[in-house]
Amino acid sequence: MKAEAIKLDGASAGSVDLDDAIFGLEPRADILHRVVRWQRARTQQGTHSTLGRSEVSYSTKKIYRQKGTGGARHGSKGAPIFRHGGTYKGPTPRSHEHDLTKKFRKLGLKHALSAKVKAGELVVLDSIETEGKTSVLAKQVANLGWKRALVIDAAAINEGFAQAARNIANLDVLPSMGANVYDILRSDTLVLTKAAVEALEARLK
Repeated sequence: MKAEAIKLDGASAGSVDLDDAIFGLEPRADILHRVVRWQRARTQQGTHSTLGRSEVSYSTKKIYRQKGTGGARHGSKGAPIFRHGGTYKGPTPRSHEHDLTKKFRKLGLKHALSAKVKAGELVVLDSIETEGKTSVLAKQVANLGWKRALVIDAAAINEGFAQAARNIANLDVLPSMGANVYDILRSDTLVLTKAAVEALEARLK
């Protein structure tokens, strides 16, 4: 399929061919959901922890005699039934990460790109060469109407653009190898340079 390319000032920069096998799929929510869950699970710290019965700071002495009290039998103040006692089967530090095949992750990225094309939220830039001024880039972004944009460049990000974009809210920049389903879907506008299109097509073929 053909897509129109523009420059940062909004001028036309010709057109670019997009591979239908990558940008022309019918997006499937189930595939995107699985990949996003896998991605978010990998970033979850899993440091949640509670103290169990054997870890709370209490004496291990039997709290009162077994018989004759008229109450239930208890042997430890740290039992979960008591206030400040240990937590029964509480969370412990662990990894939330689970496996997802490379083939499926690649498929998820294709569907994420196709979803942006279908929604009309994909913009192709000729290049992101800029003088490195935040004020200039912010004005260009405002004129283009990008509110929450993700810009993906080639393997190496243009240093001037990265420096200028650093202090602009809701403008994220990633190299082509950093392209991922979660960041693509959460952006309102996906901006790919021509070099990024070539790099992604080479990566996903």
